[in-house]
Amino acid sequence: MSSTAARVLAPVGTAGKLFAFGLDVGRGLFRRPFQLREFLQQAWFIASVTIIPTALVAIPFGAVIALQVGGLIKQFGAQSFTGSASVLAVIQQAGPIATALLIAGAGGSAIAADLGARKIREELDAMMVLGIDPIQRLVAPRVLACMLVAVFLNGMVSVVGVAGGYVFNVILQDGTPGSYLASFTALAQLPDVWIGMIKALVFGLIAAVVAAYKGMNAAGGPKGVGDAVNESVVITFLLLFVVNFILSTVYLQVVPPKTG
Repeated sequence: MSSTAARVLAPVGTAGKLFAFGLDVGRGLFRRPFQLREFLQQAWFIASVTIIPTALVAIPFGAVIALQVGGLIKQFGAQSFTGSASVLAVIQQAGPIATALLIAGAGGSAIAADLGARKIREELDAMMVLGIDPIQRLVAPRVLACMLVAVFLNGMVSVVGVAGGYVFNVILQDGTPGSYLASFTALAQLPDVWIGMIKALVFGLIAAVVAAYKGMNAAGGPKGVGDAVNESVVITFLLLFVVNFILSTVYLQVVPPKTG
């Protein structure tokens, strides 16, 4: 009975440890000295491994949304709102989610692998013996780098996704370019852009914190590092969809939708 209860309560304990680790990272972000060189190196590395896949993923995202939304709106005889509806879907949902998935899959896995390798080589223990906080020295710059890159990648996904939707709407659905562009302001508004950026910022934070936590708690040699990388990606994906639902719900309650 006790072993069964322990297995049931294990995820709760892990969630608590992850939350406590997130608080430690939050404190480490404001501690000095700030590791500017590490931050710049990590930001460049994360951007280099994610920018091309993100651009390639953004094109089909925008195309699929334009085709699906355009076909649905056409059934209601409201073709003039195709552009606005597609832009809303890309900026509010598709852009941040696509960015988060690639940040977690490429950048987060690299962070977990790097910190996990340092853990099994006992580098983190050596740093603590020398009085160096690994969270401030290694984790905080990586978290800030993920957040910064996620915001910029979200902007790129939004632009490429909207452009891809425009091309596919005009070419495959016989839409008019002027109508697609003119409908941008019919339903879309400036807060829609801000919520997309906020989502990307939060998703980058979650991906980096989860990856750093799993990496710094890796055990069992190289196999443990691989397991930590896999677990970090899976946990991040689950958290991203939950947090996306919460942020979207709060946004729709706080900011009233614009009527055409």
